Amino acid sequence: MAHPVGIGMLGSGFIAGFYTDGLRYVPDVRLVADYGQGAERREAFALERGFERSYGSIAELCADLEVDLVVVALPNHLHLEAVREASRRGKAVVCTKPLGRNAQEAAEMVRLATEAGVMHGYLENVVFNAEIMRIREMVEAGAIGDLVGLRAREGHSGPHAPHFWDAETAGGGALLDMGPHTIETARFVFGKDRAIRDVFAWGATLVHGERTTGEDNALVVMRFEDGRTATTDVSWSAKGGLEGRTEVYGTKGKIIHDTTSTPLRAFIEEPAGYIAEKADAETGWVFPVPDETRAHGYDEQMRHMVESYRAATQPRETFLDGYVVNCVLDAAYRSMKSGRWESVELDAALLGTGAGLVAA
Repeated sequence: MAHPVGIGMLGSGFIAGFYTDGLRYVPDVRLVADYGQGAERREAFALERGFERSYGSIAELCADLEVDLVVVALPNHLHLEAVREASRRGKAVVCTKPLGRNAQEAAEMVRLATEAGVMHGYLENVVFNAEIMRIREMVEAGAIGDLVGLRAREGHSGPHAPHFWDAETAGGGALLDMGPHTIETARFVFGKDRAIRDVFAWGATLVHGERTTGEDNALVVMRFEDGRTATTDVSWSAKGGLEGRTEVYGTKGKIIHDTTSTPLRAFIEEPAGYIAEKADAETGWVFPVPDETRAHGYDEQMRHMVESYRAATQPRETFLDGYVVNCVLDAAYRSMKSGRWESVELDAALLGTGAGLVAA
């Protein structure tokens, strides 16, 4: 019988909760340790979620001999440090989006994990969402003819944690926060063999100027090498709860996925507790999500990552995918400044690394 996979969770906040919940139905997993800034918070998280112990530093957790797989659920500016420590200790490591604050950081993470010979996974939950996976299956089956384009919208009224608002430390604003979802969804649906060639983007701080110097609204057009396009519209100033919509168009049809069309609608005069991510109201008309962890793809994502570790293979989303996403984002930020189409600059040599079996 295989020994349980020991999980080390770097982070004790909102996204760490989703990742931990995503492990609930994965067999033979052991929640070994967590790390978070602030002893009271991380120890409460460990107690509530069932971790055996809690550490006060990234290095201590990564040095734990019973940790097999390190999950990075930290603010953007700590991703590189976390991957460096995990790789140095020979740990498999998976990291939340965006992989880096820019392509340079993401490339360094690819190099660190590749040179250490460890499994590395990119935690883009949307492409593990059951509906998005079904969209890809339908596209591949030819259900909507030849794929023409993709359009996405994601918005809410603003981030839940202070570090998001510090654009200088985080590396960007709403686009860096939410843009990765559409970029990787477009690559997943179009096929990763189709490169995104160039990008045109606009972004501005329209509403939250007192809180951030980063963009709180942005629009991006991504053009693939064959001329087809994918667009995304992101916002930190959209009231009414989390918006998430993906539309895929072909020569013989279209497919629409809308996470705001929840199966439950309720009018309530008294609060009912947690409603859903980024819900703006506790009473009146509300739209509860019965199982957010499953609905947003975290169950399937974490199952796949653990199974990839067990099989000593790289998962279908690796640091290389995160690197490509960061390259597209970098091009978008350059376009915001220049007002022109900007090429996506990829390191071809780097893209040739990191696949296949990992070190035993």
